[in-house]
Amino acid sequence: MNVIKAIIGKKLGMTSIYDENGKAIAVTAIEAGPCIITQIKIDRIDGYNAIQIGFGDVKAKKLNKPIKQHFKNKGIKPKKVLMEVRVNNTKDFKVGDIIKTSVFEKGDVVKVTAISKGKGFTGAMKRYGFSGQPASHGAQYHRALGSTGASSYPSRVFKGKKMAGRHGYKKVSALGLEVVEVNEESNVILVKGSVPGTKGRIVLIQDMGKRRGK
Repeated sequence: MNVIKAIIGKKLGMTSIYDENGKAIAVTAIEAGPCIITQIKIDRIDGYNAIQIGFGDVKAKKLNKPIKQHFKNKGIKPKKVLMEVRVNNTKDFKVGDIIKTSVFEKGDVVKVTAISKGKGFTGAMKRYGFSGQPASHGAQYHRALGSTGASSYPSRVFKGKKMAGRHGYKKVSALGLEVVEVNEESNVILVKGSVPGTKGRIVLIQDMGKRRGK
C-alpha cells in the first residue's frame, strides 16, 4: 500500500528545543492527525486525481444533509475538516485508510498551508509596506497612499491597485520547512520556524519530496 505524505493538523503554538550542540531552535508544534481517506477522485470522472482526507470528529447533527450523506455512503464516522491533496496515481489508495504522523520523519522538508492571521482593515503602508510621504514638518501628508491614477484619462482607478483594505486572513503556504521531531504517541509534529495562522488554526502539511542536507 502506498502512503500519502500529507496530513491535516491543528497549530498548537511555538516553542524552543535544543539540538545536539545545545543550540536553541524555534519550532511550531502541530497536532497532526490521525486522518482518514474519505474519498478518492480520479481523472476519468472528476477531471483530476486527488485524495480527500478528513480530520477531527464531529457530531452528525452539526452537519448539513449532503455532507452527512457523503460520510454515510462511505461508511465513515463524520469528520470536522475535509481537504484534498492532488496525487499522480490513485490506484494504491482506498477509502478508510488511516494517515498518522508516522508518514513523516525527522529531516523531511514540507509545505504548510493555512489561513493567515487576520489584521482587519489597514492602510496601504501597513498592508503592503509602502514607504509613505515625507515625514518632515512641512509635509501635509505622512501616511497617505498618494496618487492612485491619472486625471482626465482614464478617469478611474485600475483594478488590482494596491490600496487600503482587508489585511491577512487568506490562504498562504510556508515552503521549505524542516520537520525536526515527530511524536507518534501524542500525534505532534515539530516544524522548524513559523507557520501561517493563529493558535488553533487548521493546517495542511505536505511533503515536498526533499530531505534537509540532500
